[in-house]
Amino acid sequence: MDARVKPAHDRTAAVDTRSTPPRAAASCPHARALLMSADIPFDKSFDLAPETVDEVAPGVRRLLANNPGPFTFKGTVSYIVGRGQVAVIDPGPLDETHIDALLEAVRGETVTHIFVTHTHRDHSPAVLRIKAATGAVVLAEGAHRPARALNIGEAPRLDASNDTDFRPDRTLADGEVIAGPGWTIEAVATPGHTANHMAFALKEADLLFSGDHVMAWSTPVVAPPDGAMSDYMASLQKLSRRSEPVYLPGHGGAVRDAPGFVQAYIRHRERRETAILRALAEGETDIPAVVRAIYVGLDPRLVKAAGLSVFAHLEDLVARGRVATEAEPSITGRYRLR
Repeated sequence: MDARVKPAHDRTAAVDTRSTPPRAAASCPHARALLMSADIPFDKSFDLAPETVDEVAPGVRRLLANNPGPFTFKGTVSYIVGRGQVAVIDPGPLDETHIDALLEAVRGETVTHIFVTHTHRDHSPAVLRIKAATGAVVLAEGAHRPARALNIGEAPRLDASNDTDFRPDRTLADGEVIAGPGWTIEAVATPGHTANHMAFALKEADLLFSGDHVMAWSTPVVAPPDGAMSDYMASLQKLSRRSEPVYLPGHGGAVRDAPGFVQAYIRHRERRETAILRALAEGETDIPAVVRAIYVGLDPRLVKAAGLSVFAHLEDLVARGRVATEAEPSITGRYRLR
């Protein structure tokens, strides 16, 4: 599957049904505005031209791959850290134009390290080409893997979007620090969107490269078994305790007031959970029915992503004893309040 159509991000609107029961909401004159009201201060302003080198922060340059789409926004952003001896973060998709632009941007410099936030096909496939051209060491949390053991008959749900061939030269532990001339990067494990997702904190600029975990324009899809909502929420709580004021994500522009933005992300997911529980309060049902109840006015192209997001929440709610289902949670299962 082309990276530009991968279901990487949840562009469905936040739902808050605390004031209106889900089924009544469908006929309530003001329900549409209530259910589609945004609870995250998204910023979708991002006018960087593809393959243009832009210094986004002191010692940090970025280039935008030309792989736009409903789930990749304007495209994947690759970063270059430092001068002279530099690190590249997320080389991006296997796109010859983008690879050539990255190599041209570091002409006359030495690429010593390649960092990878996670192994979706719009972030990591260009690694091999950049490594072959530069000899840089590749660092990441690890190879792609599901967030949990697969249930009987289950396959990785987003397998076509996963770079299963990726292998780092060196795996990074949470909190590990890698340094180069003028830059110091701390590895920050942030599983959830994928099991191997990792953010990178740049000490000199007091910012965090957040990959797909936190983005200014959207929230990411968390789709079992590739991702896990319990891991994702724990990673958000972890980031909320950090002090970096700015995040540079894998798609879109910078996240400003990052600690407050992360809190908005957390509230958004909590409200989504509340909406799901209210839908289940009407009686046992399946995921498509929950999606119809809580996503009023949803773009038909986003129904699958919404279902995966609901599944992730339900899997977490079952594990916490709030919701029951027969056998293991599945995308086709039926769910009820416990």
